[in-house]
Amino acid sequence: MSEASLTHLDADGSARMVDVGDKPETVRTARAEGLVLMRAETLEMIRQGSAKKGDVIAIARIAGIMGAKKTHELIPLCHPLMLEKVSLDLEYEPALPGIRVSATCRVSGKTGIEMEALTAVSIACLTIYDMAKAVDRDMTISQIRLVEKTGGRSGTWSAA
Repeated sequence: MSEASLTHLDADGSARMVDVGDKPETVRTARAEGLVLMRAETLEMIRQGSAKKGDVIAIARIAGIMGAKKTHELIPLCHPLMLEKVSLDLEYEPALPGIRVSATCRVSGKTGIEMEALTAVSIACLTIYDMAKAVDRDMTISQIRLVEKTGGRSGTWSAA
């Protein structure tokens, strides 16, 4: 199979879980981010902690961590990983207005952790939407992306 081929397909084009058994364990990290755009009043309600459903930021952080832990159950062909670290930062961005969600994940293992970081961000963003949708259904989740990763055969990568 060539370097540019899809690793989750066998020679016949059938889906497969990649065999990582012979790969060396390395420390792998990944950081992803995304945005939840909203009205300024919605952002202020979240910042003040006055949302009817509770502390939006705290709940979104917990949801993101839980999402990272469940990634292998949500993404077909994803390996279950023994996560060593999952952290989420949620920053108010009044100029947008919105909230920037960033997740950092780390594992010592044989396969990457990018999907866990991306899932953590996605679930945290969805949780923000869920907790504030009663006052702002126009919120937009956008720009979810991998920002950087380290470890493994491909080494370090950073978004441009």
